[in-house]
Amino acid sequence: MTQLLRFPTADGQVVVEVSETEPGVRPAGRTSGTVTDVGRRFEDALAEVRDAAASALDVFRDGRLNPDEVTITFGVRLNAEAGAVIAKTTVEGHLTVQLRWGATDTKPE
Repeated sequence: MTQLLRFPTADGQVVVEVSETEPGVRPAGRTSGTVTDVGRRFEDALAEVRDAAASALDVFRDGRLNPDEVTITFGVRLNAEAGAVIAKTTVEGHLTVQLRWGATDTKPE
């Protein structure tokens, strides 16, 4: 069974389907298809994930490794109490980091 969460946005609203087993979602009888209004804005919930991504990027762009490219991939899960959180795989949070370096541009003298 699933539940729908309605987040207000700056331009209206967004409705997200979530599993009732998510933390913060408490089924009360037959709740499949019901819509729960979430008090916080969708943008505010995602801002916390944006801040987490920015912090992760800061770690890899601190000058020690100097990659040409940093790619961070993670899933975002929405729930009624926490808003947006980094989704987990099995029992741990999921975050994939790729660092890339191009060939050094060296010219003979």
